[in-house]
Amino acid sequence: MPLLPSFDRSFTPRGRRASGLLALASLIALTAGCASAPAHSNPDAGDAAAPAVTDNCGVEVALDHPPQRVVTIKSTTTELLLALGLGDRIVGAAFLDGPVPEQWADDAAGIPVISDFAPSQEAVLDLEPDFVFAGWESNLTADAAGERATLASFGVGTYVAPSACKAPEYKPEKLTFDVLFDEIAEAGDVFGAETEAAELIDQQRERLADIEPSTAGLTALWYSSGSDTPYVGAGIGAPQLVMETAGLENIAAGIEDTWTSLGWESVIEADPDVIVLVDASWNTAAKKIELLKSNPVTAELTAVRRDRFVVVPFAAGEAGVRSVEAVASVVAQLGELGIG
Repeated sequence: MPLLPSFDRSFTPRGRRASGLLALASLIALTAGCASAPAHSNPDAGDAAAPAVTDNCGVEVALDHPPQRVVTIKSTTTELLLALGLGDRIVGAAFLDGPVPEQWADDAAGIPVISDFAPSQEAVLDLEPDFVFAGWESNLTADAAGERATLASFGVGTYVAPSACKAPEYKPEKLTFDVLFDEIAEAGDVFGAETEAAELIDQQRERLADIEPSTAGLTALWYSSGSDTPYVGAGIGAPQLVMETAGLENIAAGIEDTWTSLGWESVIEADPDVIVLVDASWNTAAKKIELLKSNPVTAELTAVRRDRFVVVPFAAGEAGVRSVEAVASVVAQLGELGIG
């Protein structure tokens, strides 16, 4: 298993040569003892044990103290730190999928957005972070923010949202709210915000308990993107979690993936009662409705003929702190359509 060395904030890109040598020495020493890595003490927290994550998507992460200068990649990671009250630690954000919700807008106002997509390693290192929090594993590659071992050599720790791990042994068999809440709790451990994470989970559980799902037995398609072949929510990820919790039967539930390509023939055969549309600035819900209505075949779908469209913002369509509210929104929109 790859091992990322514990890091110190004195390792910065301005001292790359020295830090690279020190990190290499640390890597060799830690690799030799990775089976029994000791807990680290946090000098800012008395005798409290430092946060530590073992085995994050197959990479072992050890921290000397909670990260203080964080680059976030994707809306899910940015919004989680904002929800934990840690917006002041974000020195740069990238690959945001849409506007930050109003409740966190003030805290997010001063955060620099360094790239509309995955940032380059140079853009990340220029901010002198001590940590990168990524929403996807693909955000941490040589073509993006940098490989995890490379960033570690500059004293920059990394962490990927666990539900986004790709290897079968780390990827959740099926996303549930318990899995999602465990992920929030783990982030609280990583960033030294255990109390805040516990409070956030309690709030989300209470909100979830207040939602009354549809009992109408409606089938649904989660339509994210694509025209020739639609890209849809499949059976084990966030779209399935949102629809199932809202009381909708996903027509692609039998496909063991988070998202998948599904031919129009299959959609037409299933003829869903409702279509959940992902709204993004680069592919709006309105554009997808126009496409569905302009094609003579899809125009005959029950959901299209009856204008049974439910809209979810792209940033709320991935596993994160907006997932509970996405369920509530879907249920509310079904009620507005008179089919809840």
